Amino acid sequence: MNKKKVGIFIESDFYENEIFYYKYRFAEENIELHFLSRLWGQDKITFHGHEYKVPMECWESFENMSDEELNSYSAIIIPSGMVSDRLRYTEDVTKLPPAVEFLKKVFANKNIIKGIICHGLWLCAPATELIKGRKLVCHNNLIGDAKAYGAIYTDQDLVVDGDLVTARAGDYAHLLAKEIIKQINSKN
Repeated sequence: MNKKKVGIFIESDFYENEIFYYKYRFAEENIELHFLSRLWGQDKITFHGHEYKVPMECWESFENMSDEELNSYSAIIIPSGMVSDRLRYTEDVTKLPPAVEFLKKVFANKNIIKGIICHGLWLCAPATELIKGRKLVCHNNLIGDAKAYGAIYTDQDLVVDGDLVTARAGDYAHLLAKEIIKQINSKN
């Protein structure tokens, strides 16, 4: 039996409480957790949290991930904090950021659950077609962004629109994780 896997984007200024909740909650369900980022040609990078500056090592990159590897994931989560803003960086302004290119591949696969929480919505800004017409919730500061992206903002703490699961803010990580776990387990 294949082990269930969840990937979470990571960068500096991550919200520690959210990330550490996922780390332990998914492990309770025997779900393998992978933190994914750009490694900039390095073997690993140490990122630091937003509030407590907690260090966290990442040694897995989403760049050049094969379709076969991507298909092994049950869910990909874009967390809160400044992670998505940092991952929107691109060296060539005529090209989409690598994280957005990867996200487009994730959204193209209907078997992968997409989790977006709080300011994670920012990563969709360069590819608004991913969420246009989809029901979602985001941080109150991003309601205007969500509407500008063509999404259907829904004033709830957690919103499920098929394979898209969104939560209002990092403090609602438990709701996001619970729904993603429920969907993963329902596929077995």
